[in-house]
Amino acid sequence: MAAVTGIATVAGLAIAPQAGAATVAAGAVRWAPCVSADTPGAECATLEVPVDWAHPDGATFGLAIARRKATDPDARVGSMVFGPGGPGDSGVERVVGGISRFSPEVRRRFDIVSFDPRGVGDSNPVTCSGDLLAGRPSAELSNQADFDATLAYNSRLRADCRARTGPVFDHLDSAQTVQDLEALRAALGEGRLTFHGSSYGTLLGAQYAETYPRRVRSMVLESVIDHSVTSTRDFLRSEAASAQDSFDEFVKWCAAQSSCALHGHDIRAVWQGLLDRARRGELEDPAKPGTALSLADLVNKSALKRFYGADYAELATSIAGMAASSPLPASPTSVAPLPPATPVFCADWHLPVRDYQEYTSLVGVMNRTAPDLPQLLPIQMAAACLGAPTTNPQHRLTAHGAPPILVSNALHDPATGYPWAVSVARQLGRSGALLTYEGRGHGSVTSGPCMENAVDDYLIDLTVPPRGARCPATSS
Repeated sequence: MAAVTGIATVAGLAIAPQAGAATVAAGAVRWAPCVSADTPGAECATLEVPVDWAHPDGATFGLAIARRKATDPDARVGSMVFGPGGPGDSGVERVVGGISRFSPEVRRRFDIVSFDPRGVGDSNPVTCSGDLLAGRPSAELSNQADFDATLAYNSRLRADCRARTGPVFDHLDSAQTVQDLEALRAALGEGRLTFHGSSYGTLLGAQYAETYPRRVRSMVLESVIDHSVTSTRDFLRSEAASAQDSFDEFVKWCAAQSSCALHGHDIRAVWQGLLDRARRGELEDPAKPGTALSLADLVNKSALKRFYGADYAELATSIAGMAASSPLPASPTSVAPLPPATPVFCADWHLPVRDYQEYTSLVGVMNRTAPDLPQLLPIQMAAACLGAPTTNPQHRLTAHGAPPILVSNALHDPATGYPWAVSVARQLGRSGALLTYEGRGHGSVTSGPCMENAVDDYLIDLTVPPRGARCPATSS
């Protein structure tokens, strides 16, 4: 059977908060030009780190890392480590492919360094049976038998992925990755860490600040995850609310823009028609002619993904094109694969569901909260984590002794809603500095000169924006 990077869940023991990371010596990294770099100038290396930081003298694996040096060596401040999102994004690919997400001034003053988190990319990736992954059951459960079958499938998949991935599989949670990050700081020879975390990378950054508060120089948490949301219901409701808010913003935008391909139409009615066709297997996938687009892919890939960049014009054009297309003969649609690093998510989020009755109640909560967006990714992730042990569960953030940490979020973020950023800033107390972007999208630190200048001044000169700082939305 084919082996591919896949999903599963994580088992293992919790680690001691400050197990052995400082034993990695400065200068332990041997850089060399990256192979097949799309944009010249990137350097790559491998940092050996323990499989389990609770046993730092045990087995190791190679953590893939990459950097681009500061474009002005004479003005260099130091290294800034970027924490990739996902979970499952490759920081190495971000660096190798170019680092346009950072301002020219940040690129001038810092070496930009990132890594593939454990279980991702070239850092001992999670590997599972392709055949088993292809048999993933739908998250649309109809009865207790479906619920039990999903539990059994998850258990088989965990066993398969563990056997193929090796010992790292039991040590994929973000608490372990915090120690990898601390090892990287030490290997780079930085006395204190300068860090920029985006989306899932904010969970890593916040937990690093909690574990090593006095080793933080500066830290940007962009599009912020609140890891203190403890109940399954509250987590799913908040995720659904953020996604629906972005759909509502899209509808408002289209109503106000004569250039919108759906301007003057009842957008929700047009969209509902597409949802109904997708449910029946009659909606053609624009990217795969002759193939039916599933309801989950219509919602998560056609719509939600475009909300990340507030690509409203492109979404409107896509919806108009699908609405005008001829229906396919009704046919079953396949279950889309989940992100490769789902096991990381399962290790970090304890989202228990007792039985089918509770599960269908949670689906109802999501559908009432996001009536235009059924089958959102978070409920699929919750289904994939059923029965999984969690080694780094949610808890309230405490980072006493940390310097000011910049918490940045758009008011209308489809994945990490603004209330999460407010909550994290409050948990950080005197260390939390909230910077609000009054616009849309997932990620906003370079959304106009106000945002860019505030972030640059903080990272370079440690100038903290005034309390309550807000930046206007750029035109969309």
